[in-house]
Amino acid sequence: MGGEREEVKLLGVWYSPYAIRPKIALSLKSVYFDYFEEDLFGSKSELLLKSNPVHKKVPVLIHNNKPILESLNIVEYIDETWNSSGPSILPSHPYDRSQARFWSAYVDDKWFPALRAAAITKSEDAKAKRMEEVEEGLLRLEEAFVTISKGKPFFGGEAIGFMDICLGSYLVLLKAREKLKGEKLLDESKTPSLCKWAEEFLYDDTVKNVVPEIDKVAEFLEKLEAMTQPAVSKS
Repeated sequence: MGGEREEVKLLGVWYSPYAIRPKIALSLKSVYFDYFEEDLFGSKSELLLKSNPVHKKVPVLIHNNKPILESLNIVEYIDETWNSSGPSILPSHPYDRSQARFWSAYVDDKWFPALRAAAITKSEDAKAKRMEEVEEGLLRLEEAFVTISKGKPFFGGEAIGFMDICLGSYLVLLKAREKLKGEKLLDESKTPSLCKWAEEFLYDDTVKNVVPEIDKVAEFLEKLEAMTQPAVSKS
């Protein structure tokens, strides 16, 4: 970037998988940034409301006073803006890029919504149906990983890439639910490649330095469930 002094800010919340994504991307690119923690249950900051007046959500990346919104859009922006630093996050080949974007959209638009619905529904039948969708989705992602990774440790090959950041951002949440509920979604007998990938991802130095602790997330989920339980039971 020509050696010019840049101002990079990131607005997020510590437990959000979506806020984890730009943190990983910025760390991969060795970009220094100032982080601002938001309180989504209290008063949102003026900076957040000004930067994202449409959705009023995190994460928001502010680069030289210009806001960039939506987590995967931010990751792409980081990759293109600091293209000479660190590994490329998006694949160089157009077909490989299309696959990374397709499966990332699948994770965000189909797989995770099913997991979220299963977590909040009180109907056992509905929960079972959603969990079946989640498990089927993981089997699809297992096949996708084998095809895309081509025998390498990550979806991105030898280094963490776009799809790794997308799916990997949910791993702490999965591990926290496993600790809290005993739900082991990543099963070595069903998704051995994804299990190995998840271990590689979480133990990568870049990831370890930015993701929250599993115990802390589990504690937060337990408190959140206790907060929402009365409202659900009254409806």
